[in-house]
Amino acid sequence: MTLQDSTSTSPAPSLASAIVNVLQQHRGSTLSAPEIAHAIASDGEWHTLLTPIRRTAVELALAGRLVIYRKGKPVDPTDFRGVYRLGLPRED
Repeated sequence: MTLQDSTSTSPAPSLASAIVNVLQQHRGSTLSAPEIAHAIASDGEWHTLLTPIRRTAVELALAGRLVIYRKGKPVDPTDFRGVYRLGLPRED
């Protein structure tokens, strides 16, 4: 089940909703893109979701709906590289 074609230029609303839903199920923890992809596409076709998840995560982070972490610290969604994790904003 692929929610968005990896060549698309804008994220599918259903992918954004799926990412937020997975994070809500794991509230209080952060998840990697592969962990989120596995949860969304349990049929084994999760690899194609990695790039769309990254693009959608950037847009969600810019909108304040999630936080992108690198080495345990929040990062600028427009300027990060390498391994990252996603989490919901804290409600402190």
